[in-house]
Amino acid sequence: MPNIEKSGGMMKLRDIMTPNPITLRPEQSVQEAAALFSDRQVDGAPVIDENGNIIGLFTKSHIFRMVSQGMNAHTPLSEFMTRQVNTGHPDDNIEDYLNPGVGRLPILDGNNIVGIITRSDLFAAFFRSYKEISTELDTIINSTHNLIVAVNEKGIITVFNKAAEINLGMKADEARGKKVIDIFPTSGLIDVAHTGNAEPVKNLILSGRKFLSNRTPIYKNGKLAGAVAVLQDISEIENISRELEYVKELNRELDAIIDSSFDGLYITDGDGLTLRLNKAYERITGVSESEFIGRNVTDIETEGIVSESVTALAIKKKEPVTIIQEMKTGKTTLSTASPVYDEVGNIFRVVSNVRDITELNMLKQKLEEVEGLSQHYESQLRTLRLQYKGSNNIIINSSKMKDLFDMVIRLAQFDSTILITGESGTGKELIAETIHKNSNRINGPYIKVNCGAIPENLLESELFGYEYGAFTGAKKEGKAGYFQLATGGTLFLDEIGDLPYNLQVKLLRVLQNREIVRVGGVKSIPVDARIVTGTNHKLLELVEKKMFREDLYYRLNVVPVHVPPLRDRKEDIPPLVAHFMQMFNRKHKLDKKISPEVVEIFMGYNWPGNVRELENLIERLLVISTKIVLTREDLPSFISEALLENTSEVFVSGIIPLHDAVESVERQILEKAYAKFRTTRQMAKELKVDASTVVRKAAKYGISHLGRNI
Repeated sequence: MPNIEKSGGMMKLRDIMTPNPITLRPEQSVQEAAALFSDRQVDGAPVIDENGNIIGLFTKSHIFRMVSQGMNAHTPLSEFMTRQVNTGHPDDNIEDYLNPGVGRLPILDGNNIVGIITRSDLFAAFFRSYKEISTELDTIINSTHNLIVAVNEKGIITVFNKAAEINLGMKADEARGKKVIDIFPTSGLIDVAHTGNAEPVKNLILSGRKFLSNRTPIYKNGKLAGAVAVLQDISEIENISRELEYVKELNRELDAIIDSSFDGLYITDGDGLTLRLNKAYERITGVSESEFIGRNVTDIETEGIVSESVTALAIKKKEPVTIIQEMKTGKTTLSTASPVYDEVGNIFRVVSNVRDITELNMLKQKLEEVEGLSQHYESQLRTLRLQYKGSNNIIINSSKMKDLFDMVIRLAQFDSTILITGESGTGKELIAETIHKNSNRINGPYIKVNCGAIPENLLESELFGYEYGAFTGAKKEGKAGYFQLATGGTLFLDEIGDLPYNLQVKLLRVLQNREIVRVGGVKSIPVDARIVTGTNHKLLELVEKKMFREDLYYRLNVVPVHVPPLRDRKEDIPPLVAHFMQMFNRKHKLDKKISPEVVEIFMGYNWPGNVRELENLIERLLVISTKIVLTREDLPSFISEALLENTSEVFVSGIIPLHDAVESVERQILEKAYAKFRTTRQMAKELKVDASTVVRKAAKYGISHLGRNI
């Protein structure tokens, strides 16, 4: 017999067939077939011709029929065999052959007989399939939370699931087979089974407990065959109802509390979707509830209903935030947003408290107006910051730098080789990083190499890599160089003017052929890296001195980008000062400020070390000075000395009130005159004013030692 223990999926004929069956020839005798049947313990076999094709089927039934008719046992099989033979394929579904007309079924794979199936095999498979379906249905019924009880047309219980056992206090074996009216006379199932009328959503008492029931008739082949009841313990629904009423009461109390607040309250979910706000919020802001409810705070901010969303800031920073908001109605509010966390640490609510400070803000504005030049410079330091791709290090304000970065962004879209020139400290590395971040190679690696910082004997192996045994101390597996590591990204070769002459040839080959050869190797390795170089040298002068290859220079200088020194873009100094002050205050946990006077001095200094010098000086002043506000007395002497060398210029950092500008210029001119002349009389003569005027104005601006020599 074949093995039919197969689980999962639809069964195939190959799962139940007897493989490699015996076959008979039409010329064989009935006696020979009977002997084969007896030896192999089979009751039938297909009959094939000389080509192996099935032409008939011979079974023990044929033998019994021949014996009953008294025929000769030596008669050929062709006289008795069944010639109309049904066949199947191993991959046919068993369900297609479960009918009384199928007897023995030869199984063919192409023209080959691979098995045979008997009616007993089919019946066994059918029984197993029926048993699996029945077991699966029982499992589903017994797994449901609700009670299920079913009866036949005579009111005999046929189904009684686990939930019914638990809730009705009776085992299924005790209930099945008994009349439902004897055990549960109030169930009403017998009426549904007799009338066929469904009774949905009815209250029912069984075994002293309340249930909500749905009773439905069962039909088989169009005839009423019983009824089924699905019951749910009504106590669960009552508990839910009580909880719902309790929640409603809490909501009513919460609404009363929120609406009784004099301050405006604004509540969102963890994503910034507006859930509710109170009447005070509408009164304070002058905006109706309909413009907020159900909308995200980012959309409300984008439309200009509020100048800035305090809720969005609190979600972003994950901490309480307080800001001043401007409403579209002209109202000014002080808003504090506090995130509320759930048990796993996620923000699920943000509560904002809002107060009207329109009048207070007007007083504040008047106060700011009389604070004069000092307050003006403080506001000036909050300059616009041009950022590309999220870099917090790029602070630009001058038109030169804006034009430069516009060009850099355009160049980034192309894979051309770029040469970045500029003095030391001007920010060439930031330009290279900006090119990478705005290129289509942004997801690739970005590798920076300072050609002047790596010893010459190591630079070649670092750039191009090396093979096993290339030199003493080399790794056994060799090592990939920076060109190979930068494949798919950008390689920035800084201080390219310091590249040794012998390596310049190799670099030229890389630029021409886009391939490298490792130290100690012979195999060319293709590289796909964008090459960006930087230098503070004048490469053409190095070319003339035979210190830099001319052909390499023109290979590198495909697209030149020159970064101007800080002295040529002094409009960038105030925002840079503000940026470095904020950065180092945060780094060293300080809260110091810088006086406008110092910023003016910075505007007059030439900054030979450019932005790097400014950055280092700001940090130095913050950590050395003991004062809260940095003044000119905190500046190192070399700044004053450098300024004295150029006394013909005065500086104003930007557009300021004329009165403030006049005072600033007067102070600077007096300081320069004091540095140049020995006596007040000499200064007065040069400035074409009275000596008393010089003394009076010097005292006004706090310029000491003037008037000592008349």
